[in-house]
Amino acid sequence: MRHVTFKPSGVCAMQIDFDIDDENKLHNVAFIGGCNGNLKAIGLLTEGKDADEVADILEGNICGFRSTSCADQLSQAIKTQSV
Repeated sequence: MRHVTFKPSGVCAMQIDFDIDDENKLHNVAFIGGCNGNLKAIGLLTEGKDADEVADILEGNICGFRSTSCADQLSQAIKTQSV
């Protein structure tokens, strides 16, 4: 299993941590900073899911006036790390 620490840009979260196993499944998705409840929910909803599918679903999601969101940043993090 590979651990990833990603520094998001343009969002309230300061860091995204997650693991990707040998079958490209996500585990232990956690955000530091940002909207605590919503970001915990993203972690729960993505647990054990295929990383590429999660990235495709979350890509392009925006937050308010921003051109990105914490979910979109997770997508970007996955896309740079997928096996």
